This record gives sequence, structure tokens and C-alpha cells, in this order.
Amino acid sequence: MAKILGIQILGILFVFFMMYYTFLQYKRKEFTIKEYSFWFAFWSIFAIVTLFPQILDPILTTLSLVRALDFFIIAGFLFLIFVIFYTYTVVRKTQKKVEEVVRNIAINQNFRQSKIGENFGNDGQRPKKNNARL
Repeated sequence: MAKILGIQILGILFVFFMMYYTFLQYKRKEFTIKEYSFWFAFWSIFAIVTLFPQILDPILTTLSLVRALDFFIIAGFLFLIFVIFYTYTVVRKTQKKVEEVVRNIAINQNFRQSKIGENFGNDGQRPKKNNARL
């Protein structure tokens, strides 16, 4: 059996913490069953790779990388770039929707005020009735 290093123990503790946190999010109904299943599978794969890093050897030789740490650093940067880009696109969509909602509210409010102006005077007072008959 291979010797377990301190970093592997730290990795396993991290995995257990994240599995527990994922479970809490599911129990609080902040994750759906699909999201919970995805994250639980992700943390399980992370635990397997942490305990048995030699699983990555075929990938490392294919990419001509000497150390697994190099692979994780490159993969981490790619993942962060993807997450930043995805977050940017979601924020832009949300910003456009908020602008549209605010625009519609402003138009409706302006329309209501113009209707009030028609029923009342420009000064907001109801016009006085002229009781004089011709």
C-alpha cells in the first residue's frame, strides 16, 4: 500500500467538509437533487484522485507534464477563466432584464401620472364645475 502524505489527509478532510456543506445546502432546499448529485459526485472523484494520484499518470504523459501539480495548476486557471466568463454573461443578462423592468415601471408610472393630470388639472386639483347654465 502506498504511503499517505499529509497533503492527502488535508485533501480528504477538505472533501468531507465540502460533502457535508453540499448536504446542508440540499437540506436547506438551496440545491436541487440534480445539483446535489453533481456536487457529491464531484467531491467523490476529488477524493479518489486525492487518495490515488497515480490515476492521473496516463493524462500527464499524454500532456507531457512531469508533475500532477502542474496539471492541477493549469486546470485550475482554465476553470477560473471559465467561471469568470460565465459569471460575466449571467450578470449581463440579469442587468439587461433589470433595465427592462425599470424602464417598463417608469413608462407605466409616467402613463398613470398623465392620466391623473387629465382628470385633475396641471396643478393636481380637480377642475371646478361651472354651474352657470347658458
